[in-house]
Amino acid sequence: MSDANSEAPLRMMILGAHPDDAEFHAGGLACRYAELGHVVRMISVTDGGAGHHFRKPAELVATRRAEAAASGNVIQSTYETWDFPDGRLLPSLDLREKIIREIRDFSPDLVLTHRVNDYHPDHRAVGQVVQDASYMVTVPLVVPDVPIVEREPVVAYMPDLFTKPCPLVPDVVYDVTRHVPTVAKMLACHRSQVFEFLPFNQGIADQVPEDEAGKQEWIKEWYCDWIRPRADRFREQLIAAYGDRANEIEYVEAYEVSEYAGSTDAEGLKRLFPVEE
Repeated sequence: MSDANSEAPLRMMILGAHPDDAEFHAGGLACRYAELGHVVRMISVTDGGAGHHFRKPAELVATRRAEAAASGNVIQSTYETWDFPDGRLLPSLDLREKIIREIRDFSPDLVLTHRVNDYHPDHRAVGQVVQDASYMVTVPLVVPDVPIVEREPVVAYMPDLFTKPCPLVPDVVYDVTRHVPTVAKMLACHRSQVFEFLPFNQGIADQVPEDEAGKQEWIKEWYCDWIRPRADRFREQLIAAYGDRANEIEYVEAYEVSEYAGSTDAEGLKRLFPVEE
């Protein structure tokens, strides 16, 4: 396992279902990795072509690909958008083999993805396929044209607040307060979503400001409102991790390590999730 303080940078891959999933769920940790000089690769498994109310799919796919690239540029990270259809993603063998190839080629220390307990079928599909690919990355005759990884990466599930059939049980609760402005800046790159479709979908389109400065402040407040409940949900784990200052922390990300992939100990978790002193 790479060490956060060693010469070799850590390598993190975030496999989200849609452009903007990586930032929304794991943007704080991505910012921390980037500022430490580690390598961050964000991937949208789908093309994002279903997430709108007036743009045509072909236009939307091109728009969202450009928006994702711009978001990655905020932290000097690569952001790739694949061609699987948005809203119609299935946990297929083709997708599994694509993810196996990606993990073998990139050789990450840490992979972040969705849980299979999620409201969105695309999220569930990605989480299922990452789980299915986790062991297979070590099997030489599976996708034999790409060499196997030397070691299984640790896979962790990104934060959510769903409780049925089972809630997220975090191994790491991570204070991201300092990174909120940067994550908001990344999310603001996804203009077709955060200033158009999502407000429409949530019935709050009339709240989006007309001016650019107002938009930037609005998306920061929107993001904060969405993630603030995480801190209360995981307050007990926050206290264990941060002690007395835990009750002052408002914005967190929480990660549950998958049982189906590479394992690590407490010191390994500290390396993979480098808490600021």
